[in-house]
Amino acid sequence: MNMIQYIKNEIAIVRERDPAIHSSMEVLLYPSFWAVLEYRLAHRLYVKKHFFLARFISQRCARKTGIEIHPGAKIGKGLFIDHGHGVIIGETAQLGDNVTLFQGVTLGGNGKEKGKRHPTLGNNVMVSAGAKVLGSFTIGDNSKIGAGSVVLSTVPSNSTVVGVPGRVVKRNNVRLPQQDLDQVNLPDPVKMDIQELKDENERLRKDINRLFRICRNRERA
Repeated sequence: MNMIQYIKNEIAIVRERDPAIHSSMEVLLYPSFWAVLEYRLAHRLYVKKHFFLARFISQRCARKTGIEIHPGAKIGKGLFIDHGHGVIIGETAQLGDNVTLFQGVTLGGNGKEKGKRHPTLGNNVMVSAGAKVLGSFTIGDNSKIGAGSVVLSTVPSNSTVVGVPGRVVKRNNVRLPQQDLDQVNLPDPVKMDIQELKDENERLRKDINRLFRICRNRERA
């Protein structure tokens, strides 16, 4: 694929997933557009073992855009970073096709691993604003990580994860990120736990009242 066609494809990706875009020219103002382009260049140099030059390009891009993508990361087609400031993608991270990241996302390590120490994201994964995915494990295809979540372990495909630490609250409700960019209307695990406690308390209250009635009837008899 030549550079012109590649740039056209990147513009199409941004226009498809960002409703705030009104023209292709606006895409050229987006830091995420330039961050992805410069990553592609830096990654080519990194693969050819031009490590210093690759890091120079990536660090210069980080200063200009606020998006830090290590040139050693492996990123598939169709990456979209919305807004993007504060996004960090580590050296051994691997991203599949059509991944969507929002501002403040970290794909980092947990500080204890060596070698492959950053996460692997499958195809069509969405990681919402401020979420942290830390460690060498896999986020399955078509999964969604809720805003502010901290994910520390493997996530199955077709799952929704929220909370700190993150836990799966929905599975197999498959909707691709391009079709569903809602970061807010996700299940609330704390609210779900409270509701379960309330339901359990109501059942216990009814059981106790039933036992009282039985005891009273026996006393009267």
